[in-house]
Formats: sequence, structure tokens, C-alpha cells
Amino acid sequence: MGGPAGVPDAEDGTRRGTRRFPLLTKDTARPEGGGRAAPGGAPAPARQWPMLAVLSVVGLGLLLIALDAFRVGLLLVGVALLGGAAMRWLLPRVGMLAVRSRFTDIVTYGVLGCAIVLLALMAQPKPWLEIPFLDDALHYTIRGSDR
Repeated sequence: MGGPAGVPDAEDGTRRGTRRFPLLTKDTARPEGGGRAAPGGAPAPARQWPMLAVLSVVGLGLLLIALDAFRVGLLLVGVALLGGAAMRWLLPRVGMLAVRSRFTDIVTYGVLGCAIVLLALMAQPKPWLEIPFLDDALHYTIRGSDR
């Protein structure tokens, strides 16, 4: 009577199962949809095409940023993240693009992609998008309410 962690032994001398988590975990569960995006016999790039697609577009965007096409490069980076969110939502298996739960991945990729696209559109000089209430909020916070 009185086995480890307060779990009493059963009457026949065997220990009852516990609902507690083990002290040491042996592995982690794969995220939902984290399986291969192609059959196992396919070459590695074909099995991970969703991740390679996102990384390729991000790499192209970073190359354009380095070549002085700042706004277009940032737009490509944001669009790549939005594409990753769309793939995570629509495809049953996306390989290594699945990092967390499907909902968390979609929200993370989507919010970051939208933020990067909006900031790229509003970047100075000569912004392509102007949102008036943001300009008013900026002036209010910097200059204060004593205009």
C-alpha cells in the first residue's frame, strides 16, 4: 500500500495506472498535419515542398532588399508568410511548415505576414498606403495633447 507518488498498489500487488505525466518524456508528438507532404519514396525536397516554397520566396525578398528594392522585397517576405498561412490552412500535410497546432500556425503566419505587408506599404519615404488615424495617433503620442 503506498506506492510511489501516492498511488496505492492494487490488492493483487500490481500498481495501478496513473493519469500523471511521466517525469521523463521519451519523445514529442508531431504537430497536426506535420507529416510528409509527398510519399516517403519521394526525394527530400519533394516531401518538404511547402517549406521550400515559403523559404524560396522569403530568400528572393531578402535578395531584393539587399539590391535596394526595399519595399518590394518586404512585400515578398510578407506575402510568403501569408502563403504559408494559406497552405497550413488548406493542405492536409505540409511537412516542416507545421510547427505548432494548425490554429496557432495559421494565426502566427497570418498576423506576421499582414504586419510586414502593412508596414512595407506604409514605409517612408513616399508611402504607398496612408492610414490617417495612425498619423493622428503618432502625433498625439509624440507631441502630447497640448497642440
